Amino acid sequence: MSETLVQKIISRHLGGKAVKPGDVVMLPCDVVLGNDASTNGAIRVLHEMGVDRLPDPSKVVTVADHFAPAKDVISATLLKQMQDWAQEQGVAFYGQGRGGIEHTVLIEEGWVVPGSVIAGGDSHTCTYGALGAFGTGVGLTDLACCMATGMFWQTVPDTIRVVFSGTRRPFVRGKDLILAVLAQTGVAGATGSVLEFTGSAVVDLSIDDRMAVSNMAVEAGAETGFFPADGVTAEYLQSRANRAWSAEASDSDATFARELHIDLNTLSPQLAWPHLPGNVTAASEADTKKVDQVYIGNCANGTITDLRDAAAMMRGRQVANGTRMIVVPASRRVYKQALEEGLLQVFVEAGAVVSAPTCGACFGGHNGVMAAGERVVATTNRNFRGRMGSPEAEVFLANASVAAAAAVAGRIIDPRELESAA
Repeated sequence: MSETLVQKIISRHLGGKAVKPGDVVMLPCDVVLGNDASTNGAIRVLHEMGVDRLPDPSKVVTVADHFAPAKDVISATLLKQMQDWAQEQGVAFYGQGRGGIEHTVLIEEGWVVPGSVIAGGDSHTCTYGALGAFGTGVGLTDLACCMATGMFWQTVPDTIRVVFSGTRRPFVRGKDLILAVLAQTGVAGATGSVLEFTGSAVVDLSIDDRMAVSNMAVEAGAETGFFPADGVTAEYLQSRANRAWSAEASDSDATFARELHIDLNTLSPQLAWPHLPGNVTAASEADTKKVDQVYIGNCANGTITDLRDAAAMMRGRQVANGTRMIVVPASRRVYKQALEEGLLQVFVEAGAVVSAPTCGACFGGHNGVMAAGERVVATTNRNFRGRMGSPEAEVFLANASVAAAAAVAGRIIDPRELESAA
């Protein structure tokens, strides 16, 4: 029987049992992820279940990122409770100064390999599709059950194949590819499906770019979005992962729900307008929009690639008067590398603020929330009303080059305009 990649992954985890879209299965997972916004809720459910000790703590990873560094006593208490529980149970814990934003950290630290199944208490667990893994977000009850039993229920999804062809133009990154996909699907067009990213252009996408693409699959309603593992994947994992894995892809005659085609030869830097990630146009169509704040960072767009792109825009330039710029490296590793490369100095000299790794303002928590009437260009993944602060603020989503160019110009522009004026 011909199978899609997601069917192969699920079937292998069920001991070879054949599955088809629509089947409901209890899916064993390889890794269970909790953060400081979900772990404590799962702990309460575990207590209600009568589970005092986890049967396999080696599969559980906890990361302090949403409320770290703590902004108030409540946040500090949540962080302490999670850390105390992690130490008591013997599960991995990445705290301040050690880790960073969860999805970047798990990929960097080798927890994710192709074909693995990761259940996470965060909707952007789909980011692990960058490495060909089936990562999906679950609620608190499912998270607790996964910690207690190693399984969660999952409807076998169908597959929407996304074919990227052509060659990327200047200043086009993974962020633009997924925004182009969202322009076609909208925010619900892939509900109940997975997005499988293929095509001749994929080989030229780094893992950082693939993270940016997979991270926003959930914004189309998808269970996850992944790239079949290839040589780029193998090279990235060579010094990271110590678990065996094999590269797999959908069978050539597998059945797909539908196909989307994105021609990179004609794709320019993209922009998602308020208040939906699928409200997408070319960035050049918003060049009169004044910007109050620029925010570079999040679980998939605070990578070293993003910071290098932003620094290239900022080098020798200044943040415009009346505009704020916040740069958030996604992890300790990224922060250290950016420091060694002199990127952080570029940002500071330009008048930007460099933050510790945190989810912070991305979810409207702290370190850069917006006031009513303000406008922000962010490399984050959601721009729903009130996502980054006031419901009367406007959030535009873009890649790091577009965001940094907006910081210099004080308005949204295509970064090619800034370069041509140099």
